[in-house]
Formats: sequence, structure tokens, C-alpha cells
Amino acid sequence: MALLFALLLGAVVSVPVGERLGLPAPVLMTVLGIVLALLEFVPNVDVPPDLILPLLLPPLLYAAVRRTSWRQFAANVRPILLLAVALVFVTTLCVAVVAHAIVPGLPLAAAVALGALVAPPDPIAATAVAGKLGLPRRLVSILEGEGLFNDVTAIVLYHVAVAAAVSGTFSVWEAGLDLVLSAVVAVAVGLALGWGTNKLMSLLGDPTLQIALTLLVPFASYVLAEELHGSGVLAVLTTALFLVEYATDADDVMTRLAGHTFWDIVDTLVTGVAFGLVGLELHNAVRTAAGHWGELLGWAAVVVGVVVLVRLAWLLPATWLTKRLHTVRDTGEEIPVSWRETVVMWWSGMRGVASVALALAVPLETEAGDPFPARGEIVFIAFGVVLVTLLVQGLSLPWLVNRLGVRGDTGREEEFERQLAVRAAKAAKRRLREIEEVEDLPEELSEQMLRRSFDIGMRISPEIAQDERREAHRQRARRLKRVRRIEGEMLSAARHEVLAARSEAGADPEVVDRVLRHLDVRSLR
Repeated sequence: MALLFALLLGAVVSVPVGERLGLPAPVLMTVLGIVLALLEFVPNVDVPPDLILPLLLPPLLYAAVRRTSWRQFAANVRPILLLAVALVFVTTLCVAVVAHAIVPGLPLAAAVALGALVAPPDPIAATAVAGKLGLPRRLVSILEGEGLFNDVTAIVLYHVAVAAAVSGTFSVWEAGLDLVLSAVVAVAVGLALGWGTNKLMSLLGDPTLQIALTLLVPFASYVLAEELHGSGVLAVLTTALFLVEYATDADDVMTRLAGHTFWDIVDTLVTGVAFGLVGLELHNAVRTAAGHWGELLGWAAVVVGVVVLVRLAWLLPATWLTKRLHTVRDTGEEIPVSWRETVVMWWSGMRGVASVALALAVPLETEAGDPFPARGEIVFIAFGVVLVTLLVQGLSLPWLVNRLGVRGDTGREEEFERQLAVRAAKAAKRRLREIEEVEDLPEELSEQMLRRSFDIGMRISPEIAQDERREAHRQRARRLKRVRRIEGEMLSAARHEVLAARSEAGADPEVVDRVLRHLDVRSLR
């Protein structure tokens, strides 16, 4: 319990410390886990491998998907598939061939399992690290899509390879059928749960209950899909994308604000714990390496080299091909536009929680009762790949981004913001005209509302107005700011008075909290 508290506290503290040092918080949490693992008074933590993925991945994937949309994935389906599916297959094959050749006693099926578990870049690391560096949105979109979908391919390959190693039999057709059925079941479960959750949320009504339901749904989607022999990861992605697309009520302000805050907290805490556990698993690798450090370090270094170089060797032609197709078909894909962005994408391929969890989930024995071939070596190599890619690439990625000068297209974002501001103001004006047609508004009130409809857009993007109107808006904004400051102080005094009544004799705390909530909502507005 004390160790869990330390990880949770570290997850909170690592965010401001990482921002001050210019380092990703997941990398700092991994370092913290390693430090804790090396301290003699800290007990070894052996988390059951079959619990790591179901407990950590669903909330993290759901939080990541909330920041994107289905249309964004659909627009980038080609580059995402080249990375999430094709690159996972290629990396798995290359690692399997090399590992089978250099590690004595490692059969091909076990080597494929090793390749599958180190093939997918971690979705949490990709979004948590790359998303904080001010990269172009197109790169972050592709990295998020790759990170969210590559686990589906890798986990299915892993299960097929492990089953072949345990049973001693393998069928290409059965493996392909398993892959297709796993995806079909996952999509069906995800869509069904997404639809049911959307209906249930409209019945619940209360923001607290709705947010509580969103916490349960990712776990339900993952577990149900796994029980039906589908991909839990793909099921969570499908459910989350459905809810992001269809379960958003534009007028449900409180649920949206509270939900964003809640999921930001969940994302921060669970991400910290996940990468802290990666560091704490160091003791397993040390225990495996006892007596033959040299050989294991050499094998791990070779596999790390294969993983890193294969990604670069694949990205260069894949990016070129995507650019050619993009130019010919004039699609709306978000693709790297220079070799610098391609290098950043290459160096962003960090491994993390999923690889460690899959490595620890390798069975101890085969069906014949023999020890699983080279299990200790697989765990050590996997841990080495995770540590090197996460720490070396994660720590050096900010330097590389600055060195190459890769920055987000702020001009494009500002222009899109201006366009949205204009659309928002026009929509407000249209609604005002509709109200005027059915209600007899005084001229003074109508003019006041017309100014406010324009202010809606101005507050989003002041650049949409001409100089004279912009100055008038600034003056009104200064007056409004003063009014809000005074009103805020008045509401603060009211809240202090109501809160003081909570400790008075005979005061009903529920009534006090209800009045205080009313004042809080008024302050928010």
C-alpha cells in the first residue's frame, strides 16, 4: 500500500518536475520505479501478469481516444495501417529471425512471441511523450493512431505464437482466422457497448452518475471482448470512438467540464503507476541475468538494434509511398512533410507497459509439462528493449525535436480557430434572428444581444474583427473583467458565509452543500 501511494504521489509530482526539466513524465516515473526497485528495503512487487493489461490499458486507452475522433482516424487510415499493422508484422518477423539465430535453444515459435511483444510502440508513451513537445498535429495524430491500433495486431500475433510454442503445433490459416475473428468480435462488442452506454447515459441524467459509468465502460468492454476471444484493446477503442462521436451533448456543460477534469486525473495517475511498475519490474530482469550477464546484455543489445533500425528502414519508404499516393489522389491525410518529421516519428517509437506485461505473461510450462523454452531470456530481452527505447529515446526526444526544429503549425491552428470563431458568432446571430421572429424584443435588448453574439466570436479569436471594433471589444472586455472581479468577490463572500454556517448548531450539511453548489455553478458561469 505504501508503495502504491509512492507511485501515485510520483505520478502527480512528475508532471510539474518534467515540465521544469523538459523531460517526459512517463520517463521520470520509469526512473522512479527503477530507483525503488534497487532499494533493499522496498519489497519486490510481483503483479500477476494477467491483471496488468486489463487494469491499466482500458482507462489509458479510453482517455487517449477522448482527445481524438473517428474522422481523424478515417482521414489517416493509410499511414496508420502502414505503422500499426504492417510495421508490427515486419518488426515481429525480423526480431524472430535474429533472436532464433543468436539465442541458443530458442525455437521459432517462442522467437515470434518475443518479436510480437517488442514490436508495438507503447500507445501511452507515444501520446504522453510526443504530445507534450509541441509537435505538428499531423505527427501526433499518426503516432496516436499507431499507438492505439498496433497493440491489436501485436497481441493477436503474440497469442498465436505462444499457443504454438506451448502446443507444438501451428497453422497459418488458423492464425489468420483468429486474427479476423478477434477483430470482428471486438468491433461488435465495442459498438454494442457504445450504443448501450449512450442510451443509459441519457437515462441517468446526473453528471456524477454519467462520469462514473464512463469509468466502468472501458473495463467492461475489454473484459467482455476477451471472454468472447476478441481483442480487448480494439473493443475499448471502438467503444470510446463511438461515445466520442455520438454521446456528446452540446448543452451538457457540467458533465463535459467535470468529465474532462476527471479523465485528466485518471490519465495522470494511471500513466504514472503504469510506468512506475515498468521500472519496478527491474528485479525480474536482474534475477534472470544472474550468472550470464554478458550473453544476455549482448542479445538484448542486438534485439534493440533490430527494433530501432527496422522502424527507420520501414518509415523511409512508407513515408515516401504515402506522399506519392497523397499527391496523386489529393487526399486529406496528415503525413510527415519532411525528412525531419520522419526522423522524429522514428525516434518516437518507445516501448512500454504492453511489452512488459506480455513478457511477464509468457507461460511457465508447455502442454507437455516442460519449461517454456528460454522464458527467462525472453523476459530479460523484452525488459532491455523497453528500458533502452523508453529511457534513451524518451530522454533524448526533446533534444532531437529542438535540434531538428520540428514545430507545430501554429499559423494553421490559429486560422482554424478564427474560422470556428466566425462560425460560432454567425450561429449565435442566426439564433437571435429566429428568436426575434417569434418574440417581440425591445430595440435596446435586440441591439445588446446582437453585440453579445459578436462577442462570442471575439472572445475566441479577437483577430476576426476590424481595428475599431476590436478596440471597442477590448474596452467592453475590460469593463466586463472588472464587473466579473467584483461579482467574484461578492460570490466569494457569499460562499464563505454559507460554508461558515455548516459548523453552526442545527445546520443541515446537505442543505448547506446544496446552496454552496448553487453558488459554485454561478461562479463557473
